[in-house]
Order: sequence, then C-alpha cells, then structure tokens
Amino acid sequence: MRIAFLGLGKMGVAILKHLLPDNEITVWNRTLSTAEALRGEGVKVAATPQEAVKEAEVVFSILLNDAAVEDVFLKQGALEAMPAGSIHACLSTISVASSQRLTEAHQQAGKHFIGAPVFGRPHVAEAGKLWSVLAGEDASLAKLRPLVERYSRGVTVVGKQPWSAHAMKVGGNFMITAMIASLTEGFVFAEANGIEPATYLQVVNQGLFQSPFVEMYGGLMLHPPETPGGTIALGEKDARLFLDAARGAHVPAPLAHQFHEHLKQAMAEGMQNADWAGGYYQLAKTVAGREHGND
Repeated sequence: MRIAFLGLGKMGVAILKHLLPDNEITVWNRTLSTAEALRGEGVKVAATPQEAVKEAEVVFSILLNDAAVEDVFLKQGALEAMPAGSIHACLSTISVASSQRLTEAHQQAGKHFIGAPVFGRPHVAEAGKLWSVLAGEDASLAKLRPLVERYSRGVTVVGKQPWSAHAMKVGGNFMITAMIASLTEGFVFAEANGIEPATYLQVVNQGLFQSPFVEMYGGLMLHPPETPGGTIALGEKDARLFLDAARGAHVPAPLAHQFHEHLKQAMAEGMQNADWAGGYYQLAKTVAGREHGND
C-alpha cells in the first residue's frame, strides 16, 4: 500500500517502523534531517507535506498540536494534494474543535478523515503495544484497521464521527493526570507521616488497584527518567484540551481545572520540559515544603 507518514518525533518513528513491511512509504518531517536519517529503512523522503501525500492511499499524521495539524493540511495544502478518496488517519492529540474542523474540510475535499489517537509512551509504541482509538466511516476503518493493528495491542472503535476518537483521547489523558495527582498527594501525605513513598505505592497498588499503570507512573514519579516520555508542557496541553472539550459539551470539570492550575504553576516555575509525572510530584513536594516553612 502507498502510505505517507507525517511527523517523525519519538512516537512517529516508533509507529512508522511497524508499517514498513510490504508498504511503499514516503515520510515528511519539519526537521528534514530526522526524515533523512530513515532513508536506510527503505522509505522515500519528501521535502514538503504536499509531495509526501500526493500518491498516498493512506496518510498517517502525528503532529504536535491543533496548530501544526491545521497548518500542514489546511494552510500548506496537504489536504488538497491528497488523492481523491484517500484516507487521513490523525494520530495527534488534538482538540475536539480542531477535529471537527478537519472532518468538515476533508468531507468538502472528497477525502476521508479518521480520528486515530493512541494511548502509550514511545517504548510501548516500539513494542507494538499501543491502544488505538478509531472513529470514522466504516469503509475507511476497514481499510485502515489492519495497518493500525500492526502497532497496537488493541483497537477500540468509538463511533462514526472522527472527533469522538479525539474526545476519547483527551478524556483518557485526564484520567492519567488524575492518577498522577492522586498519587502525588498520597506520596506527600505518606512522607509527612514517616512512610516511604515507595512503600505507600506498593501497598495501595498491591492492596487496592493491582494496576500496571499505577505501578509504572508511580515509578516514574519516584524515579523520573532523564529523557521524559511526556513533559509537563504536554500534560498542560492535554489538561487544557479536556477543559475546552468539557466547556463545549457544557460539562463541569472542577478536578480538571485544579489539575490544570497545578500544571500551569509548574510551567511558570520553569518545569515545562520535566517529566509529566515526576515533575508534578516534585512541584507538590516543593509547595508542601514552602507551606511547612511558613507554619
């Protein structure tokens, strides 16, 4: 199959490698050197998004945010350059409003837009164990799904409107933030009562949740990686997207608002590039120390 792949960050490269066998793939990235480094993998490298997509049956995009996706497809002309009837699978974490705009633009252009975000960090993508969420027309999903299954341990179709997949993604990310926030508060509470955070994590997870995700994120909080899989800046963006979607649906979201304020505070203190989980915990410890010092 002729595939275009736009966006070669850590997640993009990890996903791309699962698509290489038996497909003819053209890649594009804003930083051209990143794309050039993949020539040895058997891909073609395009200088522009339009060049990358012009013969593609399926276009995968995993770009930074709303602005990046809309710039590439609506302003730079990638959507116009796609062949009639081709499919665009958008893996990016974008707002519901942006997904709705992209859905309408693709319909008007005679192209097919599929919401296809994923859950999992880059190392999970490398192992082909992401969880994919899809939404769109049945015929397009049938063509796309075998490709998505190459990098996924599971796939959930949530509806026929592409934006519902992106709503699911920001809703899922809210739950991750809620878990990080609750573990953070529990860790700080445990330390204040003479309990090691690692012991607290072991007891609440083994005694209550038995969740590999609680174990993983708790571990990241206690031992932040040198290279974050997700940053405070990305966590702030995701919290903002959830709040925007909640407002659009007239749904109160007091917890999300509180989490967003904490993430904005971390950004203001220069922690935007810190690990999402580890940075959130570090900020809470710092704030707790300040408040204790003021007692």
